Amino acid sequence: MADITPLRTAAETGLTKLFEATKMKYPTGVSIAREEAFRYFEAVGLPTRRVEAFKYTDLRSAFRDAAHPAEMPSAETAKAAVAQAKGFAGIEAVRLTFVNGHLIEAESDLGRIPAGVTFTPLTRALTEGHALLDRLTPVRQASENPIYQLNTAFLADGALIAAEAGAKVEVPLHLRFIGTGTEAYSTATRTLVVLGEGAEITVLESHEGPDGVAYQPNDALDVTVADNATFRHARLNAEGREAVALSTFSVKLGAASAVETVNVVVGAVLSRHQVYLNFAGADARAVVNGAAMLNGRQLADTTFLADHAATGGVSRELFKTVVDGEATGVFQGKIIVQQAAQQTDGKMMSACLILSDEGQMMNKPELEIFADDVACGHGATCGALDDDLLFYLMQRGLPKAEAESLLVQAFLGAAIESVGHDGAREALIATVEAWLKARS
Repeated sequence: MADITPLRTAAETGLTKLFEATKMKYPTGVSIAREEAFRYFEAVGLPTRRVEAFKYTDLRSAFRDAAHPAEMPSAETAKAAVAQAKGFAGIEAVRLTFVNGHLIEAESDLGRIPAGVTFTPLTRALTEGHALLDRLTPVRQASENPIYQLNTAFLADGALIAAEAGAKVEVPLHLRFIGTGTEAYSTATRTLVVLGEGAEITVLESHEGPDGVAYQPNDALDVTVADNATFRHARLNAEGREAVALSTFSVKLGAASAVETVNVVVGAVLSRHQVYLNFAGADARAVVNGAAMLNGRQLADTTFLADHAATGGVSRELFKTVVDGEATGVFQGKIIVQQAAQQTDGKMMSACLILSDEGQMMNKPELEIFADDVACGHGATCGALDDDLLFYLMQRGLPKAEAESLLVQAFLGAAIESVGHDGAREALIATVEAWLKARS
């Protein structure tokens, strides 16, 4: 039989050239991992709609060119970019600042790292072979994903954060990712977080960049939560309007541990946020929420998977999407209950509010259950604003635009109110209000 050579897009060919030019940047061990990751990506390529996990998000069409990895910005450029950053800006936090995918120590609070927490730049941890790296194997489903493998192949910078056993960290850590420049570029960052037994920590993420620049960020956050530990997380996607933004959040939960996370999306022309949970210990609990506000021709994809592999796990997922203009929302969620995971309690809900005739929402919730003593369910809804409620508010003197805004805020509120940190919650509510004000 004749050999079959798959057709490759300009972006895939460009990625190969870029990888060959940069693959020897790190020591041998890291270079091998990068090589393996890229060969995995090269074998599957950029996913199309024919791949079930990307049924509604065609990355092969979205990536027309391979943007060159961003270089370390000058001190002046980084300082100017930080001065314009708005994400979680008014919150008391320890900030770790990345500009164009590179850690900027001069703009970070490295001297204020809380007691019980250690921070190591990822480039140093990889170069020195940090001992904690062996404990940070990603969730299996994440490691089998081409987006995650692409992040590994082009990994440029990031952070290794460890909270020692019993540490109760009151001040949140703010991972601040800022893009700047006028030419297209790509970034690949990885943050690794390890919580010791009984530790508690809050991590905030903000992602923002320039409008009118087709840059390509790809970030990943891998978290290992030990027994009885608690990880709280809030993420804001306020990327530039032409960005194609990819992100992966993967967590391993120990026994009786807890994870709370919310992802709020207002930016990027196309974004895909992947969440992978592995309930490795008994009686673990996770609350995973999301809120997306889309207009124009934006597409925001949230893909979620909870793998219950131990008894007594509880997972609650609530995703709210508001679609205006010709935008498209996507939710793909799956709860897997392994045979050993008896007494699992999993509930998943996706709700969409469509404000225009041209907007659309794609929902695909799934359950895959191999145990018999479980309480699991899922649901999905799409609809317009309630005319009766709108009429009620307008009859009491509210202009139509203000009445609509109140209803949208109430719709999104359930997803955002779960944020435990007061300042972060208020900042995300302000983001909703700013989006509604711009709409009106």
